Amino acid sequence: MNETKKNISIVTVNFNQPGVTKELLDSIASHKTQRELELILVDNGSTTSPLPESWEAEFPAVTLIRSKKNTGFAGGNNIGIRQARGQYLFLVNNDTEFTPQLVDILADTLDAHPQVGMVSPKIRYHRQPDTLQYAGYSPMNYYTARNHCIGQFEKDRGQYDSLVGATAFAHGAAMMVRREAMEKAGLMKENYFLYYEELDWCESIRRAGYEIWVNMQALIYHKESVSVGKKSALKEYFMNRNRILFIRRNAAWHQRCVFYLYFSVVVAPRNILSYIREKQRGFTRQLLRAIAWNLTHNVNSADTGWKP
Repeated sequence: MNETKKNISIVTVNFNQPGVTKELLDSIASHKTQRELELILVDNGSTTSPLPESWEAEFPAVTLIRSKKNTGFAGGNNIGIRQARGQYLFLVNNDTEFTPQLVDILADTLDAHPQVGMVSPKIRYHRQPDTLQYAGYSPMNYYTARNHCIGQFEKDRGQYDSLVGATAFAHGAAMMVRREAMEKAGLMKENYFLYYEELDWCESIRRAGYEIWVNMQALIYHKESVSVGKKSALKEYFMNRNRILFIRRNAAWHQRCVFYLYFSVVVAPRNILSYIREKQRGFTRQLLRAIAWNLTHNVNSADTGWKP
């Protein structure tokens, strides 16, 4: 292997989705690169559909790790990261599919720009392959905990293809991180469990002195939300809980004060009215539980507070 070409560990996490995960492994198997690849698959406490025992023989190049407990997005990825040997680590959702040159373009970006700690590719929706999901993120407004995903739902006409540079946040579905940056910033915070953990990680990497980039010359397809669904009590709880937690962990005190007022006066009433209008039973309870968790737990509490 060329000494200038860093070796790469691909890490992905499965939870009760062997069919979806196999499609990812097949797309990786057909992916051509001159770099040394290591593929780590974490079966993250699957219960209804664990990965078959036969997979260890079917995919001998894959390091398969079975976790007895579902440790969430961050925890599952951290299990894989701890076993990874690569100088670059490419974390991908199991519901993604690779395209040609994906790995090389992202790795070349890190090779050429040592100040970059993490880089994400262009992301399109798998079921609408001409439609963008991600072309970078706008900066976070820490008074409202709002930002937006650039390009989302737009037809991809190449309008963002010149974007190769800094963005506010990487996308959790596909992010390649430099080991050196990760070692300085630490692993993802596992008490997020689902949602916002990659945004928090980007903040940690930025505080460690690195930039977050997007390279729109690289492309991956994302099936999105096959794990938790478009709307669910699980999603509603963690989206609200973790939005507050993210601000608690990353905003200045004056920003936190304004956010708490905004969330109490605008966000919570608006959400409750939406739940009533759309007849989403139990969602109000999950919202109130999300708020209560942040009132009763410190930012590093390992108790996620989730109850179906």
